Amino acid sequence: MRYADRPSTHREVHIAAEPSRVWDVITDVETMTEWSPELVRVEWQDGADRPAPGARYLGYNRNPIVGEWRTLSHFTEVVPEHALTWCVLDFDGRFGKASGDPADRLATWSFALTPASEGGTVLRQSVVIGPGRSGLSAYIDRTPDQEEAIIAYRLKELGKGMEATLAGIKETAERRS
Repeated sequence: MRYADRPSTHREVHIAAEPSRVWDVITDVETMTEWSPELVRVEWQDGADRPAPGARYLGYNRNPIVGEWRTLSHFTEVVPEHALTWCVLDFDGRFGKASGDPADRLATWSFALTPASEGGTVLRQSVVIGPGRSGLSAYIDRTPDQEEAIIAYRLKELGKGMEATLAGIKETAERRS
């Protein structure tokens, strides 16, 4: 897979809690820092304090390979108890052109909630990389012949992060039920 193909991955989990309970957990964005291996702090912008269309937050991130960086997350879809989508922007220009425009996003993240036939909720977390430059871009520029391996490694790492986040969401939602 090539970067231009907009690589993606997803993970899902069954949670023994109703969608409303799961929604309460996933919209508490600050709590995600407890489970995410990269997102370490959230700073809401423009008076926002919860996801809403157009709401934004600065995300402070850390990765042992890439180091520390900050992004701007912009919510593009908020359908209570069904879908939550946000794009991540290179607000500081660390990986390319600094931009607050969703068209230049580094990635698009989402949660989809589906009531499970056996009760509870199936929660899917997804990410689509690009089209804007991201932390992968410099590595691909240096070793273009390794592009597919670089992307595969990053998707694997993102998958591990999703698994950790989904496990935290599941535990929290089920405990609150």
